[in-house]
Amino acid sequence: MPRLLLAALLVLVLAPGAASAKEPADTWATVNVCDTAKQPDAVGIRASMPGTPKGARLSMRFRVQYRTADGGWENVEDADSGWRNVGTARGLPVEYGWSFAFAKQSAPSTLRGVVKFRWRRGEALPRQQEVVTEAGHPSKAGSDPAGYSAATCVL
Repeated sequence: MPRLLLAALLVLVLAPGAASAKEPADTWATVNVCDTAKQPDAVGIRASMPGTPKGARLSMRFRVQYRTADGGWENVEDADSGWRNVGTARGLPVEYGWSFAFAKQSAPSTLRGVVKFRWRRGEALPRQQEVVTEAGHPSKAGSDPAGYSAATCVL
């Protein structure tokens, strides 16, 4: 009886770890530009997705959201890149970015990015995933200043 109980507890403890292991660590999005001297009133979003399964067509879609007065998030009208083909999976993560320019606002707004990822094989869509921007992901290109990574941007 104690062995059976121990085995059941081990399954419960290890199961969440196995489930989370399916989510690739290299799927992320970050704000890599936020209202700089070179890019005033602009928000840049950089994202990375796994380059597997090999041969799949990879796409990303970038959107910007603003924080509402009640703390929720709403899409910014016309701040949507549409689907962008970012290449064919070759086994290595793929990075891509998109920038949005905004008119000067009378009051500051907190913005974040939302990126949707899509892997296609022919007409099949075996996988989609969506993430919001977070700090801690220095990107290979496009950051201003170099290495900048944030979850949000205040304009």
